[in-house]
Amino acid sequence: MSITVALLIITGLISYNAFKDQRIIERLKHYPVAEHRNKEYYRMLSSGFVHGGWLHLLINMFVLYEFGRVVERKFQILFENEIGGSLLYLFMYLSAIIAADIPTHLQHKNNPSYAAVGASGAVSAVVFIFIMFYPFTTLALYGIIPFKAILGGIAYLVYSSWASKNRDDGIGHSAHLFGALYGILFIIVIHPTVLKEFVQQVLNYFS
Repeated sequence: MSITVALLIITGLISYNAFKDQRIIERLKHYPVAEHRNKEYYRMLSSGFVHGGWLHLLINMFVLYEFGRVVERKFQILFENEIGGSLLYLFMYLSAIIAADIPTHLQHKNNPSYAAVGASGAVSAVVFIFIMFYPFTTLALYGIIPFKAILGGIAYLVYSSWASKNRDDGIGHSAHLFGALYGILFIIVIHPTVLKEFVQQVLNYFS
């Protein structure tokens, strides 16, 4: 079983049980006040395995399945070791959950009204690692409107940056933004040639 499929199953099971028992969400959610005052830092990881509703869960897991399989396989090929590549992919995913929560932890550590759940930060990291390798892959918005991965990525970063400062709609725009940036940084650090290859693909596309 791939790490991607294992993450889907584990996240689905924990989220499903949390839908039935609010106490699970209360125990696992990203809650900066509890993290700061009670040292419950585990929440910055556990929050990635619970979701706010079925739609939230299904969207995240669909995107993780579609992009995660490709990225996990890419890790295996790059490091010429299926187990080692998959374990590094798992480390990336788990650390991305934490990294995406750090900005809101710092911003809201004294704000008892702020809490968040969901794997969106880690899923964003996976998507942007995919974009670094395959920037001109054609994707389809809602399965209908075609666009290049790199253009969707740019639009996503711009909107997430703007929305994190200007919208208060219950969506973790900050986690989306920092998860995406973490994914880009992670793959550049562990595989530096990806940046050169990315730039070369862009130059070749417009030449």
